[in-house]
Amino acid sequence: MSERPRVIIALSDRAESAVLSEWLAEDGYEPVRRPTPQSAVEEMRSRPYDVLMADASTNGRPPLRAEGRLRRAATPAILVGNHAPVRGETVTSQPMYLARPLDRAVLNCYLTMALLEGSPLRRSERKVVNALAATVNGVPAHILDVSIEGVRIEMAREKRAALPPYFIVKVPLMGVGVNVRRVWARAAAGPGPMLLYGGSLLPNRPSALQGWKSLIETIPTAGPGAIRQKSV
Repeated sequence: MSERPRVIIALSDRAESAVLSEWLAEDGYEPVRRPTPQSAVEEMRSRPYDVLMADASTNGRPPLRAEGRLRRAATPAILVGNHAPVRGETVTSQPMYLARPLDRAVLNCYLTMALLEGSPLRRSERKVVNALAATVNGVPAHILDVSIEGVRIEMAREKRAALPPYFIVKVPLMGVGVNVRRVWARAAAGPGPMLLYGGSLLPNRPSALQGWKSLIETIPTAGPGAIRQKSV
């Protein structure tokens, strides 16, 4: 997919902001650098965004705090600083705090959790299946469970370092393909170098959604010995 999660970087340190912007762009996000609270507020008002990163030392300023709560009160802001902010002075109602020096892997984890806050609740039961051959952005993978809202995928670690925030899952055998948003990722238990991913379906074309529903109805449920792990 061409669409990427938009992350507003409202950090006053331009060098730090540039490094973070480079990291995010390489990891599949769309970074938007706004070095002052006012410029961040203008960006928040002009276009939709997914995550806000702000200086913990400046997030309490009225313009940024009020705008954050008004626009995206339920979405955590990631506050960057050396000390935890004063309670009640945060950008959103559910802030996340990231201490310097910044670590790229930790930042990615925080961004994933921030995006997870906006995920819809599960409305249908998931169906655990025997490993079903699939591709993820053209890379071989296996589907482990499915539901109307999401999917759990297993991939060999050596196939790629990590999936981007958005990807396409295809099941060639069924002629099905859907757009998915990554929600979580972790190493699989056991000796094999495998990675597990949980994803929630994005708005897809009606024909794609109908194909996905047909797949869920058609493929058999895995036997009682199947391992059941967290999915979305």
